[in-house]
Formats: sequence, C-alpha cells, structure tokens
Amino acid sequence: MAPHDLRRPFKRRPISDQQRRRELSLLRQSQHRSDAQQRARNLASSVISLQSSSSSSPDVDPEVLSEPCPTSTTTGHESEPSSFSIRQASSLRGPEARKWFASQLMLPEWMIDVPENLSRDWYVLARPAGKRCFVVSADGTTVSRLRNGSVLHLFPSALPGGARKKGVSGPAQSYSILDCIFHEADQTYYVIDMVCWRGYSLYECTAEFRFFWLQSKLDETGACDPPSFYHKFRFSVVPFYNCDQSGLHSAYTGSSPYVKDGLFFYNKHAHYHTGNTPLVLIWKDERCSQYVIDTDNNGQVPNQQHIVLELQDDGKIVTSDDPPVIVNCLNADFIKQSGLSPGSLVRFAIGDGGLNCVDGKFEKADLQYISVSNRARAFADSYSKIMFQYMARHSPVKIEDLASMISHENQQDKSSEVEMSN
Repeated sequence: MAPHDLRRPFKRRPISDQQRRRELSLLRQSQHRSDAQQRARNLASSVISLQSSSSSSPDVDPEVLSEPCPTSTTTGHESEPSSFSIRQASSLRGPEARKWFASQLMLPEWMIDVPENLSRDWYVLARPAGKRCFVVSADGTTVSRLRNGSVLHLFPSALPGGARKKGVSGPAQSYSILDCIFHEADQTYYVIDMVCWRGYSLYECTAEFRFFWLQSKLDETGACDPPSFYHKFRFSVVPFYNCDQSGLHSAYTGSSPYVKDGLFFYNKHAHYHTGNTPLVLIWKDERCSQYVIDTDNNGQVPNQQHIVLELQDDGKIVTSDDPPVIVNCLNADFIKQSGLSPGSLVRFAIGDGGLNCVDGKFEKADLQYISVSNRARAFADSYSKIMFQYMARHSPVKIEDLASMISHENQQDKSSEVEMSN
C-alpha cells in the first residue's frame, strides 16, 4: 500500500454499533469526573504489595491474556475506582484475581467497522508481540504484573522510585504506572501508554496529552538506556503516528525493532478507561500479525471458528460485554445432560449457518456445542472479538478499506476548503 493510494470510501453493512458507542464514550467521559489520583494510588499499592502467590495461576489459557473481562464495559463508561483495600485484593484467588487485574487495564475492542474521522481524531501504532502488563515503580523497586495478576518481573529500574539508589529515581514517595508489552526476544518493555507519572494521575487526560508526556518524560529518566546494575530491563516507547495516509503506511509497513502483532488505534480524545473501550481498537491481517485467526491447542487453525460464551441463569449464552450480548439460548434438558451450570464458560463451533448480526445484536447464530472451556479461563469472548474472527474468515476489514476512508476524508476536507474560499 502506497501512502498516496486513493480508493472509494469504505462502506459496510452496520453489523456493529461501535460508532454509536464511541460517540457515547466521549460524551460520558466529559460528564464523568472521578478520584483519579486515588485510583492510581490504589493500583500502584496493589501491584507492589500483593503477594504473587495470591493471584498466580498455573497453566493460564493464553486467551485469558488477550480478552476483555466481564467487569469491563463496552458502553464507554469509565469504571469507578476500585473499592478493594490491599487486604481485600490480596485475598482474591484464581478467576477473581484475574478479573480484578484485567479490569485495571484499558482493553481495546476489535475493529469491526472503520471509525469516522479516522485521519483527524486517531493515532495508529504497531502493536509489539508479547505479554501485556502493568509496570509500577515505587519505594525503590519495580514490579510488572500480567493481566492475570501474576508477577512477571521484580527488578530495579531507572523509573521514578524504581531502584534503591539515591538521587536516581526521584523522591521515595514517588510512583509511576506504565502500560507495557514485554517483548521476550529483546527483553524490552515497550510502553504503549502512561497511567501515572511521579504520583501524578493521567487517567483523565486525553491520549494526545498522555502520549506527549510519555515521549518527553520517559527519556529524561534514563529508562530507555541499555540495561545496567540498577536498570535491569530496557524501556522503549512504541512510535505513534497521526492516522493519515503517511502514518498508516509507516505503522503498517515500516520497520520496527520488535515483532508486530497487529495495529492499535487510539482516539486522541480518549481518557484512560479501565476495562474495554471502543475508543481503542486493535486490527490485524496476515502481513502485520502471525496470529490473525485463533488457533487450537496444537497451533492449527480449525476448520470452524470456535467461540467461548457464558451460561446465564435463564439458559441464555452471552458474551463478556457489559451489558452482555445474547448469542443464543440452551434448553433446560441439554443443560442438565451436559452438566452445565450458571456461570459455566462453554466452547462452541460456528456451523455452516454462520452468524447474522445487525447493529451489535445477533439475529442468528448456528452454534455447535463442543465442551466446557478450559478451567484456567476466566471469561467469555467479547462481541467484537467474535465478529472480527468471523469477518477474518469471510469478509475482513482490509488495509485498503482503512486507506480509502482516509482518502475520502481528505477529499471532504479539500472540498470544504474550496467552499470556504468562495
């Protein structure tokens, strides 16, 4: 794809309500104010203080680390600060711990329609392949925790408060929280967002401001320097671009020091929403990701798409969204014969009848029961993931579709300028 390619504007039948929810998210964040400072303090204390054994879980399903949790929201409503005390959080085990930690991250929806004003209101960045985690520096130490709550690394760093060396990491009471992806191949934490810096919360700052601070502040500390005795792992900011033709081309085809795993799209006006949000999107194809379509336990792409849904009390099987999206309903006899109970996570295959969705709701779903899901898994698939995977097999959103939307917007801008000059 060349930066100057011009194509017809992208049009698709409205299978989702992502655009409506994006608008609602922006409206709600302008109306909602919370104690962001206390939220940052609670999270920093939890990550540092919780014993790793309280939330570690063996044989964690890899899907658990990449899917939104049931407590997250797709309505754009920013989650309230956690009411958990450190003692309460440390008592959590297994799925509860995974859900709590997962709800502290801002989780992207999968792109199933192309956002409006893509070239004006969005950033694009190449997502590094690796483990999504929080990195918290405080009280002379640095801790990284995965979405399931288990400790990834405990180490000294050049982040504020991140090492016990006088004069290097700032005041003793200083703490910082970074949203990162750990890239195993080069042992580097690639920073995708900044949640808190030297005790100053950025939850209610726009992505435009957070990204500016991330670039300007991180390099000042020496965190981007090569590893040393007081700085075990290198940090690096993931380059972000305005999502115009040039920026999309750079993120998609440009070289990077890490293995790419799709593209992230951030709305410039988005605050740091905890949980799932339509103001951050992830998109993949075969050129920029090795993992576009989900594979089975053997690493093979199954002939049929597999999805995981949650069984409710009334027999409905739903997604992890809040509110959940109803996919189908199981009769009482089948539930009893299969040994299922409310809250069970159930794996299905999508049959030849496929899926039919309009405006974010399933009108038809041909589901074939497989089994109860892996016990290590904490939550069902989201609506956006199910639809992205289905579209990837049948009618994917292509890079050309993104480019055509940008070209269309550019043409609209030029037309407006001509009208204003007349």
